[in-house]
Amino acid sequence: MSFLEQVTPVLITWNEAVNVERTLAPLSWASDIVVVDSGSTDGTLELLGENSRVRVFQHAYESPGGQWRFALEETGIETPWVLHLDADHIVTTELIAEIDALNPGDEVAGFEVRFTYCVHGTRLRGSLYPPKVVLFRRDRGRFVDDGHTHRLQLSGLSAALSGSILHDDRKDVSRWFESQLRYSLMESRKLESTANSELSFADRIRKLCCIAPFAVFGYCLLMKGGILDGRAGISYALQRMVAESLLALRLMEGRFAGVRTDDDRRSDRG
Repeated sequence: MSFLEQVTPVLITWNEAVNVERTLAPLSWASDIVVVDSGSTDGTLELLGENSRVRVFQHAYESPGGQWRFALEETGIETPWVLHLDADHIVTTELIAEIDALNPGDEVAGFEVRFTYCVHGTRLRGSLYPPKVVLFRRDRGRFVDDGHTHRLQLSGLSAALSGSILHDDRKDVSRWFESQLRYSLMESRKLESTANSELSFADRIRKLCCIAPFAVFGYCLLMKGGILDGRAGISYALQRMVAESLLALRLMEGRFAGVRTDDDRRSDRG
């Protein structure tokens, strides 16, 4: 049996009409594709409905982890393995061939894959997007919320694959900005509610507010080679700087609110 026959691709969507067809195109090997949609109104559902192998489930948005928990537990997936994808992920042919040749032992619960970030189709030399476990045994994976995103908790060992997934989001700047506003609120709450000793070095830098936006811009351009990628690389560096600036403003806003609350308490006591 082909290993791919043991795998069900799963996607979470919300207004992904500009992306979803490119994500589905390399999944022609899958007899069942599960999509959990959060109420799309831009034509995403119509595009999904044109593919007979896609099963769409409507589920009101709870949280990033909540959508994935619903996908794993409530959609009737029958295969032992799940391929975890976002609607702007494109699985490369090299990775598909590598997955099909797998024969993992019982001790392996998942496989980590690296991502190649793209800006309007141009592949970047490097990005801040980390490798993730995207292929895992359905009964040994659990999703939890982690700031503006979700994290997979795996029961067992993971191994790394050499193939990659393209991250190629074609949504316009206004939609990107809207998402970043939402993400910055969730990230600020996570950072402020977590002790510094439990944060990574990068997150501790982010809490300093004024340093992170400029540091990430230079890091993406110079250390990640964005300056060699021309307009695409500069665009990515600017995106990350703006995202970090929004987070810094959220953190400062919360701290100003805390100062005002303390002043009010002192005023009441006086």
